[in-house]
Amino acid sequence: MRLAGYGYSQTGAYFVTVCTQDQVCLFGVVTEDGALCWNDAGQMVVAQWEALADRFPGVEIDALVVMPNYVHGIVWICDVQTTPTGQTRLGQP
Repeated sequence: MRLAGYGYSQTGAYFVTVCTQDQVCLFGVVTEDGALCWNDAGQMVVAQWEALADRFPGVEIDALVVMPNYVHGIVWICDVQTTPTGQTRLGQP
């Protein structure tokens, strides 16, 4: 769901949820004792999340939860600029 009329390129904190198709457990398993064990795909999600700020200078990462079939995270858009053509750009030119 998106808030009608809101510009999601604005500076601020955003809560992001990504679910796998058909709720397939692609990122790992929860063991009988309740421990989460990420597989290679789950570890890749964590690594890519941690690399976001390096890839996008105007972005800072916050909390991340990787479950077997979904990901929750908070990302901050901190530095938004507008180009001469009116397009939005993150970070430095």
